[in-house]
Amino acid sequence: MRQLILIMLVGFNSITLLAQATNNQAPDGPGIDAQWLSAAKNGFGSSVTLSSKVWFTLTDGVLSEVYYPTLDVPNVQSLQLLVVSGSNVQNEQADTIHRLEVPDNRALTFRQVNTARDNSYTITKTYVTDSARNSVLIDVTFQSRSSSDCGCDIYVYYDPSLNNSGRHDEAWSVGGWLVAADNDKTSALGVVNGTLDNAHNGFSGVNDGLTQLKENRSTRAYQRASDGNVVQTARVRLPSGNAKRFTLVLSFGSKAAEAISNGRASARKGYAAIRAEYEAGWHGYANHLPRVDSVDQNQFNMAAMVLKALEDKTHRGAMIASPSIPWGGGPNANESSNSGYHAVWSRDLYHVATAFLRLGDRAAAARALDYLFQVQQKPDGSLPQNSWLDGRPIGGAVQMDEVAFPIILAYQLKRIDRTTWLKHIKPAADYLIEKGPATQQERWEEESGYSPSTIAAEIAGLVCAAEIASIQGDSESRKRYLNVADNWERKLESWTVTEQRGAKYYLRISGNDDPNDGEKVEINSGGGTYDEREIVDAGFLELVRLGIRPADDPLIKKSLAIVDSEIRVDTAAGTGWYRYNHDAFGEQSGGRPYDAQHGHGRLWTLLSGERGEYELALGDKKSARARLDTMRRFANDGMMIPEQVWDRIDHSCSACRPGAGTGSATPLAWSMAQFIRLAINLKVGRNLETPAAVAARYLKTK
Repeated sequence: MRQLILIMLVGFNSITLLAQATNNQAPDGPGIDAQWLSAAKNGFGSSVTLSSKVWFTLTDGVLSEVYYPTLDVPNVQSLQLLVVSGSNVQNEQADTIHRLEVPDNRALTFRQVNTARDNSYTITKTYVTDSARNSVLIDVTFQSRSSSDCGCDIYVYYDPSLNNSGRHDEAWSVGGWLVAADNDKTSALGVVNGTLDNAHNGFSGVNDGLTQLKENRSTRAYQRASDGNVVQTARVRLPSGNAKRFTLVLSFGSKAAEAISNGRASARKGYAAIRAEYEAGWHGYANHLPRVDSVDQNQFNMAAMVLKALEDKTHRGAMIASPSIPWGGGPNANESSNSGYHAVWSRDLYHVATAFLRLGDRAAAARALDYLFQVQQKPDGSLPQNSWLDGRPIGGAVQMDEVAFPIILAYQLKRIDRTTWLKHIKPAADYLIEKGPATQQERWEEESGYSPSTIAAEIAGLVCAAEIASIQGDSESRKRYLNVADNWERKLESWTVTEQRGAKYYLRISGNDDPNDGEKVEINSGGGTYDEREIVDAGFLELVRLGIRPADDPLIKKSLAIVDSEIRVDTAAGTGWYRYNHDAFGEQSGGRPYDAQHGHGRLWTLLSGERGEYELALGDKKSARARLDTMRRFANDGMMIPEQVWDRIDHSCSACRPGAGTGSATPLAWSMAQFIRLAINLKVGRNLETPAAVAARYLKTK
């Protein structure tokens, strides 16, 4: 016979703790494969403080990944409610219609409103984090549509995936908490203003609480589930009545005692006080943001707050590409090797740092440069394709633009001290000369060769390095860098411009220094093999942004005409562009997830912003304004701007609306940064990212 233990803690807010069985292990582990939820996040939040090292994400009406203690360690697959009425068992993700609200345009506070498909109830959940500790708080209201109590039971359904993996967790019930752990990552889930009972720890898809409720209409209360894809459920006991309100507290620590202690402290402080403190912190930040056109201000504020929240609180200056794992990260999320987009790319970090410069936050931009030079840069001057937050490389290829961008950023920040010059800028510039202009991978991380966008960054990087060399009195390095930059600038067209279809234009990339030899290029992910002269992208616009070619250059204009004929799509939200023709990096037909072997490239939101910056350089402010409007419309209901949006009507996929975000990385830091830059550049009437030294050298005689 199971032994039952009931414990109650009493404080300013009471938490009634769980009845739990002892010595009762769940059988038949490890459960089904773990899988991260959609990367299409419409909510992302964290406190502005450094003392709270927890970040939440929202998608499909539920809580998805929660990061702790750093932004490259997700620990949650999902947390949602179950509604059980008689033989009917519903879960929020599948059985309700979701709506998201932003109750405060100057804070990362988000509210999910989930209404039953039969309109019998509505669940409203508002999310904040505790500014003083590692806790996420969810204010929950359950509203029955009937005139009397719905007679239903409410359960919490919590699927932890601690330490960036879903297969090796252990779950148990202790005191008043559902506790789960994987090595030094531990979570504790409790409820304020209510009672949890029927606590259950099982294996996903085998004997978890939802599976048992659907099969048996009751749960057998296993006390512990070990070394598997665990799921925790418990019934929420509340006073009767039409409206039921309670607060869930999800806390983290290195051990169970720490996680529970954080949860108890947050519970004592109370949701109202924690939310007020959380929002006051964000208000203080938002109040200092620049003013842009009123139609853009809310989106501008959101983009700025998201970028601030994307900076890790331990590894300062490390700003991840996105708090998401597109398409679940692959077949499963059982192991911790998958970095998703919660990693640092030098290129993305450069774009984010330039956005911080436009926001007037030079300190954040400076921290980004410190991270690039002091954490990511290798002794030979190169930088990894991307890295974990502590600097461990992930991808093995070298992308030469990622070596050049930190030099350009150092020039923009006027980081001209001798130590930075000798230890970081000079090694990076020397590496560019030794290994360039060809790159192992261009900015789309797929092909090797001569890329217009990469060479643009390399030339600009060398000119900026030469300017700093001059300040340091290193005339030999200055002369060397300028000679190479000028040589590459002269040879640019011979390396990257082809003549086909009666026109000359920049191609996406040439495998060697002859863009007219018809070399075959294999598109990643089963996209097919083509003559490289057939593949175009708009990466050559970097030549304009970085001050190497004027906006009205005839070859630039001719190339844009080819680009628009091949990869431009007009949607109801505005005009978008593919990365390049025949791209395969995106969902399959019918909205099926991209699987690294099959897919169709979709429209990239940041490309609309890049086109806007080009049009601004051309003097066409009206068109640039239209691109910013398009980016704003590409954002979802939480004002998160995605990596990609749907490009065409797909009658087999009702959710695939052209101009709406796909299951790609959302929010994408690069997209949010591009919105900020274009908004500010429109306000001042020019592109502030163009390095003055580069423009002075190459545009003065054009």
